[in-house]
Amino acid sequence: MMKSDIEIAQAAEANELPIKDVAAKLGLTEADLQQYGSDKAKINWPAIQKFEKNGHLGKLILVTSISPTPAGEGKSTMTIGLGDAINNQLHKKAFIALREPSMGPVFGMKGGAAGGGYAQVIPMEDINLHFTGDMHALTSAIDNLAALVDNYIYQGNEIGLDPEKIVIKRGLDVNDRTLRKITIGQGSKFNGVERPASFQLTVGHELMAILCLSKDIADLKHRIGEILVGYTTEDKPVFVKDLGFQGAIAALLSTALKPNLVQTLEHTPAFVHGGPFANIAHGNNSIISTNLALHLSDYVLSEAGFGSDLGGQKFLDFVSTKLEKKPDAAVMVATVRALKYQAEKSTDHLKEENLDSLKEGFANLQRHMANVASYGIPLLVVINKFPTDTPAELDLLKKLINGEGHPCEVVTAHDEGSKGAVKAAETLVKLADASDYDLVPSYNEDDDLKTKVEKVAKRIYHAGQVEYTEKAEKQLARLQKMGKDKLPVIIAKTQYSFSDNAKELGAPTDFTLHVKSISLRNGAGFVVVSTGHILDMPGLPKHPAALDIDVDDNGKISGLF
Repeated sequence: MMKSDIEIAQAAEANELPIKDVAAKLGLTEADLQQYGSDKAKINWPAIQKFEKNGHLGKLILVTSISPTPAGEGKSTMTIGLGDAINNQLHKKAFIALREPSMGPVFGMKGGAAGGGYAQVIPMEDINLHFTGDMHALTSAIDNLAALVDNYIYQGNEIGLDPEKIVIKRGLDVNDRTLRKITIGQGSKFNGVERPASFQLTVGHELMAILCLSKDIADLKHRIGEILVGYTTEDKPVFVKDLGFQGAIAALLSTALKPNLVQTLEHTPAFVHGGPFANIAHGNNSIISTNLALHLSDYVLSEAGFGSDLGGQKFLDFVSTKLEKKPDAAVMVATVRALKYQAEKSTDHLKEENLDSLKEGFANLQRHMANVASYGIPLLVVINKFPTDTPAELDLLKKLINGEGHPCEVVTAHDEGSKGAVKAAETLVKLADASDYDLVPSYNEDDDLKTKVEKVAKRIYHAGQVEYTEKAEKQLARLQKMGKDKLPVIIAKTQYSFSDNAKELGAPTDFTLHVKSISLRNGAGFVVVSTGHILDMPGLPKHPAALDIDVDDNGKISGLF
């Protein structure tokens, strides 16, 4: 029986390289590092600035996937496995760029995000828990900003902020449904001004997006100053810079802005930095870590959150415009199990061979492939092999994928590490090296907001129409009045379906996309369009993952996955 992910990671600790040795392979010295023990480090600013000027840019590879299911897809595992194979089997300089996990889902239903089996980044426990403290710094910054705003109102409120029109939220890196709607300042005036408030998960807050999009501390400070706080009693917008808090909040985030360097089980360097969710935010790791990785290596694999309709679309339409180059190739991750689930809508019989279910569920992968290919980018499909996959199922899936005109490889990196991803790595390197295309975005930069939403909804989701609530229409009118209605759009949508209904699996078409609300993320430089039933503060399931997590008397953690 194969060991659990955490058992494999802990067993590998004896062979773990000191992080300074991993850095040395990249041309980084100990003086370039801010070390957190022997196994992880941040990159100091002089080193970042030095390497940004070296003139070298490696190949950039976007890793995305089909729609997530309870059956499992393994996008992080495939990203790591491919990076290890390029680095250790093909002997080319590869770098992996991932997002940091949020402790909310780690203790909730989703689990961790450090890969799996023999394709993991380590130290696995640290990455999934406190790591270098970035999430805690973000949470502190979010709540300090909220406290400063409430104190400003309490201490005189010279600008005339309307307590009922405050739009910033508090944050917590914990899944806690009880904090979605709260009232603060209850009791006497001594406790502040009573008003409604709410919390959202730290990773969904605008400050997380700002951390991931900022190029340096000056950019960070500027973006924080541009955050919309709320409106006055005369309905005039008020920004953080109007209150003067941007310096203090930037100070809290100045260390968190530095990329985190770790390694895989096979010693491939990896940046794990930033963690916006792709269903409620823009879903990709930090700009600063991806750009730096491009300057330090020849191939950079960057994983986008959830399926290609969310993290993939946001990478190609938004994030790539902030990077020093567009991606050279894309990887689509799929599994036999997940595609059968798309047809069966149950995990009960996924271990049984079922070619009919696989053929029916293939519609989901077919849609994702077509969507990514519509951007013009070269695409490789990798099948993450599970032990229960039969030869007939794998043959059928490969034939279906090849029929769509895309190369396909079966990968066994979970069980075999880099050796299980050699053919896929060879194909991927050839695609990236030969890449020469013009990126075709979903929308034009000067399109208005409704046009941008409609273009994404119809081209990527295959919706028939888009409907707006009265609330959303009023919010849009306010954005138009402010001159903010042509910013890029980040659509918040369920990850489980192309539609805004999580139960509509497969590849639905001609449905109505329901826009519930529209909110400005002025510091991040985009507008969030919320659809369907989407929550920015998840709750815990009946059996949270926390029930399986423990630590022994020697401090050894178990139960993480």
